[in-house]
Amino acid sequence: MKFLDRLHPLALLALRVALGAVMIAHGAQKAFGGMPRFMGMLQSMGIPPILAYLTTAAELGGGILLVLGLFTRVAALSILIDMCVAIAKVHFKNGLKGPGGYEFPMMCGIVAFALIFLGAGPISLDEAFFRGGGSRK
Repeated sequence: MKFLDRLHPLALLALRVALGAVMIAHGAQKAFGGMPRFMGMLQSMGIPPILAYLTTAAELGGGILLVLGLFTRVAALSILIDMCVAIAKVHFKNGLKGPGGYEFPMMCGIVAFALIFLGAGPISLDEAFFRGGGSRK
C-alpha cells in the first residue's frame, strides 16, 4: 500500500481545508453581524456572553489557521473544545440526527481531534516554518 501512503499529505490537507472552511463560515457569520444574537443565545444558556468572542476566535481564527496549516494542533484543539461545548450545551438534547442534532458538530470535533494527533502534514506552513522547510529525510 505504498501508493496510498504517498497520498497521506493530501488526506491531511483535505481534512484541514474542509474543517477550516466550515469553521471560517460559521465564525464569519458570528463576527460579521451575528454577534449580538449569538451573545444572547449564550446568555440564555447560562454562558457568559463574553465567551462569544472566544468562540468566534476559535471558529474564524482557528479555521484560517487550519487552511494555512499554521499552528494546526492549537487551532484544532480550540475547535475541538468549541465543538464539545456546542454539543453539550446546544445539540445533545436533540439527538444524533435530525434538526439541531449533534452529528455535524461531532464530525467536526472528530476531524479536529485527529488533526491534534496527526498534525498539519507536509503541505503546510507548520512544516515550512517549524520542521526544516518541508524537507523530509
